[in-house]
Amino acid sequence: MPLYRRVPKRGFTNIFRKEYEIVDLVRLQKISGDFPITPEIMKEHGLIKKSKAVKVLGTGELARSITVHAHKFSESAKEKIEKSGGKVVTV
Repeated sequence: MPLYRRVPKRGFTNIFRKEYEIVDLVRLQKISGDFPITPEIMKEHGLIKKSKAVKVLGTGELARSITVHAHKFSESAKEKIEKSGGKVVTV
């Protein structure tokens, strides 16, 4: 009998897994304006493709203060947004 049939299957696929669209701070900074940045605005500017949940990662630095609405934030993204004088809003 072949090896792949002798060895048991391992692991499983979690059906409750939540998938996020990933957006970096560098890409958020390219959106100009003083309005809050929401997932709808990110979709209009082409930062995300689908209307899934959005997670903001802390890659890069912020030069201005922004208010970001998203479903999830990394710790470094929260620190950098608040350090620049912006607000973090979890949707």
